[in-house]
Amino acid sequence: MALDEYADPPMMVPEVDAVTGAVARLVGTRAGDVRDVGAYAVLQGLLDGTPAAVGVMSPTMRYLYVNPALARMNGLPAEVHLGRTIGEVLPDVDAKEDVLRAVLRDGVAREATSSGTTHAGPPGRRWWHGAYHRLEHEGEVVGLAAVLLEVSESRRTQLELDAARRRLAVLDAAATRVGTTLDLVETCEELAELFVAELSDVATVDVFAVEGANGTPHQPLDLVRMWRAALSHRPGMAEQAAILRQPGENVDYQQGSMVPRALSERSPVVVNRAADEEMARQVSSPDRLAVFRSVGLHSVVALPLVARGSAIGMVTMSRHGAADEFSPEDVILARDLARRGAISVDNARRYAHEHDIALALQHALLAAPDAPHPDIELASRYRPAGSSVEVGGDWYDAVALSGGRTLLAVGDVMGHGVQAAVEMSQFRALLRVQARSDLEPHEILAAVDRTSTKAGIERVASCLLVLVDPATDTVTFASAGHLPPLLVGPGDAAELVDVPVGPPLGTGFGGYGSVRRRSDPDRVLVMYTDGLVERRGEDIGESLQRLTRVGLTAETPLVRLVDTVIARMITDKPEDDIAVLAARRRPAARGGSTSTR
Repeated sequence: MALDEYADPPMMVPEVDAVTGAVARLVGTRAGDVRDVGAYAVLQGLLDGTPAAVGVMSPTMRYLYVNPALARMNGLPAEVHLGRTIGEVLPDVDAKEDVLRAVLRDGVAREATSSGTTHAGPPGRRWWHGAYHRLEHEGEVVGLAAVLLEVSESRRTQLELDAARRRLAVLDAAATRVGTTLDLVETCEELAELFVAELSDVATVDVFAVEGANGTPHQPLDLVRMWRAALSHRPGMAEQAAILRQPGENVDYQQGSMVPRALSERSPVVVNRAADEEMARQVSSPDRLAVFRSVGLHSVVALPLVARGSAIGMVTMSRHGAADEFSPEDVILARDLARRGAISVDNARRYAHEHDIALALQHALLAAPDAPHPDIELASRYRPAGSSVEVGGDWYDAVALSGGRTLLAVGDVMGHGVQAAVEMSQFRALLRVQARSDLEPHEILAAVDRTSTKAGIERVASCLLVLVDPATDTVTFASAGHLPPLLVGPGDAAELVDVPVGPPLGTGFGGYGSVRRRSDPDRVLVMYTDGLVERRGEDIGESLQRLTRVGLTAETPLVRLVDTVIARMITDKPEDDIAVLAARRRPAARGGSTSTR
């Protein structure tokens, strides 16, 4: 029969004996008779015509026979295979030879998937699934039979599905692990850690400063300057990370390098195993190339963080030493992850901008309460919440009135952010106006409630007023939905003042009352907002009792007393803003006032 260029030459009789046992059994004759009845022709037709790649190896793992399909698969004529090992014929194929040796050793048939590149097209990695069994003749192992089918198409489909599942899993992780707070640094740290966990040895996140109350850092004309917000690395990669600019430092990138290019093109820039000359052009500065090479850096990807149409930062990931270079699949996953992370980073940047404005506004408004009468000593503190919470509308004030009286006020506008701070200033101004009308504290609250409702102030506010009147030796309390004040006596005696509580200001409901007590010059009055005492999961009654047990004493200097109550009540980042105002009557011989922020 005619054979193509990849077909074996006709086998000699001893070779036929090694592979025709099954055919002999199939036709019901002895092997020696097979040649007489043409079984060899049957076998030759079977092997030549099957699309399966069939080969026979000797006990020493050298080719004895290769059918046309296997020859075509390998891209070499059959005779080139004979007498040679798989590694000699196909050096770029992982043939799972350990599986083949196990079959020869114990006679147990096995299957395995091999992969690599052969001398035949198409280019790129290919996969084959093989079935292997041992050949024996008269009790002697004479070889190994292999039947292979190419499974590249299904394997690539499976790899694509696996890659898609991985991308979805990583993006799902990004949704739950990145942006858990509105703190910019924490968000960038979460993003860098996720890149290291999934894709790189070392990852950094750099951002552009947000123009705000503090301005932006100087931007050199010939460089791109960014602020390093986060740096993460795999275990054992501390040396590789240590050579980089650290979080909190500015990083300058030369024009034309990979980071400015990625920002300009709004797409990833990949540098895989580049020569020194090329790598020097791509890194932040050519004079740092030797340092990068000293820790085995060979591949880098720069990924722009683009949100709402603007480039806001950059993720840079690198691989070192024996790690593989970045594959196209790696870059696609990294790009998608950067896109997802950019939204969280931008949310944090925007929040930081608004938070700075609100905080600056609030500090300006609370620079100091108005000066009370000289016989009243004051100390005050304002502490914003942890950075995961927006600035609130807390305030305090002191207004000197006629007849030597002083009105003390502490309040809290509902909500957070710039608008809360603005409306806090409106409530504070209304209180000052009404306080000078010689009204009682509960009447002042009622007037402010009516006026704020008519003025269209959208938010409501709690407020505590205390009118100190040295002439009558009395103190009068009134509350609009506010927590009770604390009276601190000598030793560690402390009690909460029972004040009738009316509705918050801005509701329009009215209905406020006052309570009057004798003034005690040996006691300190402490007024505060709810951030000082309220804790998630704790009953407010228990929170207030905890305040009475902090161990304050009236003999303590007033500023130290305020600092002490905050330090003992707040052991972690505060969950809400805190405003504290402490007051006591001075001895008649002393004058002036003290106020701190």
